Amino acid sequence: MHFVQAKGILSAKNGMNLYRGCTHGCIYCDSRSRCYQINHVFEDIEVKENAPELLEKTLRSRRKKCMIGTGAMCDPYMHCEERLGMTRKCLEIIDRYGFGLAIQTKSDRILRDLDILKRINSQSKCVVQMTLTTYDENLCKILEPEVCTTRKRFEALQIFKENGIPTVVWLSPLLPFINDTKENVEGILDYCIRADVKGILCFGMGMTLREGNREYFYEALDKHFPGLRERYQQNYGCAYEVGSSNNAELMKLFYSVCRKHGIISKVDEVFAYLHEFPENKNYEQLRLF
Repeated sequence: MHFVQAKGILSAKNGMNLYRGCTHGCIYCDSRSRCYQINHVFEDIEVKENAPELLEKTLRSRRKKCMIGTGAMCDPYMHCEERLGMTRKCLEIIDRYGFGLAIQTKSDRILRDLDILKRINSQSKCVVQMTLTTYDENLCKILEPEVCTTRKRFEALQIFKENGIPTVVWLSPLLPFINDTKENVEGILDYCIRADVKGILCFGMGMTLREGNREYFYEALDKHFPGLRERYQQNYGCAYEVGSSNNAELMKLFYSVCRKHGIISKVDEVFAYLHEFPENKNYEQLRLF
C-alpha cells in the first residue's frame, strides 16, 4: 500500500475511485488491463489520501445535487478500507451535503456503513450495487478468492432490502466453460428475486480479455482448470470480447425471469435509474403525511 496526492476526485460523470489496484484477487479482473496504466503491482494499493478533502471542496461548491458513484474501477471495500476508512469518510461528506450515492462492491464489508447509507437514502437516494457471478460457493472461492462468497453478498442484499435501500446486481462476467451455465444463472437470479433487487446489469453472457488481465487469467486457468487455456486460445484467440456459446439461451432465461418479477433488465434503463437524482424526494415524503 502506498499513498499519493490526487489532483481531482470526481470524473465528468461524477464517479470516484478512492483507490487504485485491488486485493480481492478475482481471476477475471478487467482493471488489471494495461490500458488503465496502473504502473505498480496491482495488489500494492494506491491510496488517494487527500480524496476526502477534494470531495468536500467539490461538493461544497456544487449548486446542483446529483448522484455520486464509486466502485467502477476499484472496489471501495477492499481489505485496506477496514484500517483506513477512506470510503466511510467520503460517505459522511456525501451525506453532509445532501448528494445521492450509487456505490458498487462485491464485499459485505459495506454493511459496516449501513448507518450512513440509510441516512443518505432517507434524504436523497442511495443505491447499493453488488456483483454476483457464481452461485456455487466452492467455485466462487476459486474465481473470487479474497472476497466474501456470493452467499454472503446475497445476505447483504437482504439486509439492504430490510432497511429500505434499493439494490442493483451486476451479473458479470460469466466465464465460458466455467460458470456460463443455466444452473448458475438460475441460482443468481433466485438470489436477486429473494432480495427484491431493483435491477440487474447484464451485458451478455461472457467476459472481456485484453493485455494485462488476459495473462493473469490464463495463469489462473493453468492452476485451477488445466487444459482450459488452450480451449480459450483455440476459440477466441486474442479477442477482446469472449462470448459464451450459451449466450442466446441464457439471455432468454435472464430476460424472461426479469420480466416475470418486475426487475429492470435493459442496460440503459438500469443506468438511467442509477444516475437519476430525486429532486423532489423530500416534498414527496412530506406529501404522504
